[in-house]
Amino acid sequence: MIVKTEQAGNVAIVRVGDTRMMYPMLAEFSGVVTALISGGARNILIDLGPVTYVDSATIGCFMDLYRTVSGLGGQLKLSGVQKRVETMLTMTGTQNFVKIHSDEATALSSFGA
Repeated sequence: MIVKTEQAGNVAIVRVGDTRMMYPMLAEFSGVVTALISGGARNILIDLGPVTYVDSATIGCFMDLYRTVSGLGGQLKLSGVQKRVETMLTMTGTQNFVKIHSDEATALSSFGA
């Protein structure tokens, strides 16, 4: 799985480079985000720009990461969410917890960065 990280002010950005996020590859993705949280990151933005498909395991992963970071007083948000992925997130109610932003600039400003 292609996952890159960078810092923008007080926000850790996790960029997913694959078009599909599914169960077999989630361990690597989750490990990257968990390492950021363990390292002190509390504001995390996941850039899903290239992602056109997520499965239920991915949605569960997002919720697990959300619970972890919010339990520490932080925030987890998504940006660059394509329509098909947004539909999946909306159908499962994930957007009620993990905020979705259409672009990175809007998402970053929502953190106060």
